[in-house]
Formats: sequence, C-alpha cells, structure tokens
Amino acid sequence: MKNSEIKALSVAELKEKISSEREALRKIQFAHKISSIENPMRINQTRKLIAKLNTELRAKELQK
Repeated sequence: MKNSEIKALSVAELKEKISSEREALRKIQFAHKISSIENPMRINQTRKLIAKLNTELRAKELQK
C-alpha cells in the first residue's frame, strides 16, 4: 500500500487492516519455518506495512 492510501483509511479500517496483516504475517512466518517460501522478503514487507499502519493509526488517535 502507498502512504496516500494508508492516510485515506479511517481508524476502523486501519484497525481491521492491521489485524488482517498480522494474521497474514503469522501464516507467512509459519510457512517459512516449515519450508522455505518463494519470496522471503515478503516477511519484511509485511512487517513494514504493519508498522506504517500502526504509525498512521497512532497519528489519527492523537489528532482526536
């Protein structure tokens, strides 16, 4: 997701996206532990996306 797309999300949408991305990260990590996944950089990309979403969520919470 691009930063502009993240900033356009509401607080509820951000929370929903964070939970779905965390679940996806757990699945990717589990698959990687069992056998090597095709693109191990997906783990880092997903972690960074979660961090961006959390940062934007915190910024929106502080604005209120």
